[in-house]
Amino acid sequence: MRAFALLLCLLLCPLVTTADERLIWQPLNSDARLSEAQWREIWRASARQGVHTVIVQWTRFGDERFGESGGWLAEALRAARAEGLALVLGLYYDPDYYQQMSERDDVAFYWHQQLGLSLEQARRIERDWQLPIAGWYLPMELDDWNFRDASRRVELQRQLSSFAMQLGRPLHLSAYSGGFLAPQPFAAWLDDIAAQGIEVWWQDGVGTAALAPLVRLAYASALPCRVGVIREAFRQVSGEGEPFAALPGTPRPAPICHASAVFELRYRPWGRLLYEYFRPLNDEHSGHKLLLRNRPRLPASEIHPQTDP
Repeated sequence: MRAFALLLCLLLCPLVTTADERLIWQPLNSDARLSEAQWREIWRASARQGVHTVIVQWTRFGDERFGESGGWLAEALRAARAEGLALVLGLYYDPDYYQQMSERDDVAFYWHQQLGLSLEQARRIERDWQLPIAGWYLPMELDDWNFRDASRRVELQRQLSSFAMQLGRPLHLSAYSGGFLAPQPFAAWLDDIAAQGIEVWWQDGVGTAALAPLVRLAYASALPCRVGVIREAFRQVSGEGEPFAALPGTPRPAPICHASAVFELRYRPWGRLLYEYFRPLNDEHSGHKLLLRNRPRLPASEIHPQTDP
């Protein structure tokens, strides 16, 4: 009966079809091939589609700095501003983040190091990039496997609170569900982070399809309204442990009470050129498999969300 009620809600719960409004862009060095005119057209088309804010996932990826203030990334962002788009800029991302999180015992120290690098990146952008900045995005995603232990979540919130106060602009971050915490404690954790004035986004998991639809619905239904929803506009076709590969897809409509963003620009029809230039197995400029993420997840057929420890 409970499963039937959830399915009925999935079909009948109020949804609103919205413009993309906030669009996430995950910069890859293959994107550097676009000309200035092509960037202008992409941002102009984004604005026509209702986008008012671009959330850039990172501006530094390990040792890759994308040319810094005079590079192609900064120039592409200036073109976005010229079309009236607000910018939430991602900070530093460690390519080995998931491996470090799963193997290290000193996760608190590791996070302290990473936040320090992100703060350094924010200061550099403010000083050199000459861009109006609406907010910052922390690329280190949260999940309910690496943070399944309550004490680790408490330490994270302490560090995030201190970090956010040093930025001077709103801090954004995102999280996804792997089925290792039950929907209610997972939602309460995100709500606690949002209560600190941090903009928290939950990835809806439609594109990765790692969780069964009814399980995803249970997590979505538990979220408080102040947690935003990232609607995935792709369909993953790569298998477990393979470099990430996906096809463009249609994002689900956004629930009425949540802010929403769409992942990701290259999967939208007007960003098709970015998708065509992307080479999943080898981003030729940096050598990184940028979209490969080692995310611990249970097989969908075996997911039984656990209670809070």
